[in-house]
Amino acid sequence: MLSKKHFPILVEQDIDGYFIVSCPLFKGCRSYGKNIDDALANIQEAIELCLSEQQDEEPTTVFVGIRDIELVVG
Repeated sequence: MLSKKHFPILVEQDIDGYFIVSCPLFKGCRSYGKNIDDALANIQEAIELCLSEQQDEEPTTVFVGIRDIELVVG
């Protein structure tokens, strides 16, 4: 039976304007795109590949959340 599952992703933008996306549940699961729609389509494909490689294994990490930390610099 097929089911839907949600995966957390992180979205960044580099100085050239490309969107870099990653899924913290899988080591090295990253992709990019010239626009956000391309980046999201690419990370979906990357997650599907990670899932197919990990079918019989238990996940090694659990996504907890994102925090912001303030530091004094300079």
